Amino acid sequence: MANREELLIIRAARSGKPVAQLALGKRYLFGGSGLPQSHATALHWLEKAAENNQPDAWMLIGAHVPFEVAQQSDHPLRVAFWYERAFDGGIPKAGLVLAMLVFACWNQADHSLRQKAMRALRAAAEAGLSDAQWLLAQRLGIGGAVATSVANASPATSGVQVDAAIEWATRAAKGGVVEAQRALADYAWATNDHLKFLFWALPLAQEIDRRCAEHPGRKTNRLSYELDLLGRCAQALLATSDPNSRLIEKYLRTAAEGGHSAAQLSYGLWIARMDKSGARIPAIPGVAHYKKAIRWLSMAAEQGEAHAWYAMSRIFLKPEFSRRSVEEARRYLELAATGGHVRAQVELGIVAWRNRRLDPRADIKAVYWLLKAAGQGDKEAKKLLDKILPPIRKAEWAHTAKAIFTRDMANQYPFLAARVELGYWFGLTRAEALLIDIQSADHGHCLEIDIRHEHPRSRRRLIPVLTGEQRQALDRAARIFDTVDGSPVGAEGNYRQRLYRFRSLMSGRREAARISA
Repeated sequence: MANREELLIIRAARSGKPVAQLALGKRYLFGGSGLPQSHATALHWLEKAAENNQPDAWMLIGAHVPFEVAQQSDHPLRVAFWYERAFDGGIPKAGLVLAMLVFACWNQADHSLRQKAMRALRAAAEAGLSDAQWLLAQRLGIGGAVATSVANASPATSGVQVDAAIEWATRAAKGGVVEAQRALADYAWATNDHLKFLFWALPLAQEIDRRCAEHPGRKTNRLSYELDLLGRCAQALLATSDPNSRLIEKYLRTAAEGGHSAAQLSYGLWIARMDKSGARIPAIPGVAHYKKAIRWLSMAAEQGEAHAWYAMSRIFLKPEFSRRSVEEARRYLELAATGGHVRAQVELGIVAWRNRRLDPRADIKAVYWLLKAAGQGDKEAKKLLDKILPPIRKAEWAHTAKAIFTRDMANQYPFLAARVELGYWFGLTRAEALLIDIQSADHGHCLEIDIRHEHPRSRRRLIPVLTGEQRQALDRAARIFDTVDGSPVGAEGNYRQRLYRFRSLMSGRREAARISA
């Protein structure tokens, strides 16, 4: 409760006396014998005193009223004026709050105020304020530089502004700003600078580990970033010349127990003493425990880590594993390939291609997996596809026929028009186009051309479906032949009848064109 002296100050302040307003604002700012500390109330009375030309009022505002309180004002830019005066009076902290207020109301601020805010922020950063250094790094684009490096897995484009942003972020990180330390750690990780990453990330990881030790029941409730940081620290430590195996295993286990899929994968590989390709890692001491590794790898695989399925396929092929099984290895390899693992897709493609003599249709499966891998840029898959699939040659007859066919002709002879279109897009011979069975030939990823039962001199071949136009042509043909028997005993007749109809139609159109000419 306010004492007699404070009541007198309150009455005088309410009556508009500047000295009393300054005194009351100071009481609320630091707390008096009978008045509680309240920065919001202090700002109210100090503003009143500042409006009555009391220099100490705006100096106190700039030095002691934080941004969070100033931001709650009904007119933040009006409050920013007092921070501007305090900054001009030599208080660097006021420059930081001024910049934060202007940035929060950027669209309402005029050009001169924006420029003043940037100058004030730079001055506060040069004065050694860590928060100002971090804010300046953000304004210079440290977030964009980190995001670009993470997305491209390579350093961001070098430039004066990017270099300055990294420099100010480094100063802020050394001053204890955790967000700056995280940003620099992410940047170092994206650029594969493991030593610099450990320099910034290890203190953060040690703090996370300390909190986990203090609250063991909360291990599974760690933030995703914290779990990811622990996993990255373990991988970076493993890449050093003298890895700390105890610390690596501890970080991996903590992150894996928290449910982080990448950490579960790394921990499973650590227990198996192997890398993602299945090769032994000499730097990891001790004996491999494959059964325990499979448990963690299974957990990672269930969260979408295709590398985990592939690693399990390697484990089940190891001679020293008591549960060695070629069937299980093949099953996990297929799961990895389905999940998008490039090496698994290539291996399945190679296996299927080698089995083509035992299974005449195995090459269809080989093409499927190799196309998947080639779509992700695998050079080995592209090389094998070039060997399996000959290039599509232009079908001159189909180009000529497609130019002759009109819409009326296509409506009158829909089956023939569909076959001509397939010959045009897939480079089919005339016999292939007239005899192909659309329903059985379309395998989604490729077209199987096999007319040997009607045309013995032909050869079976596969043609990949690579473009949207090819897919659309196949879908249109499938709709046309959906309810029609396309065999030689169907509505179209046998090969001789189809060929006769085609020749007659083409010769008739040429004769009509000659007469009209």
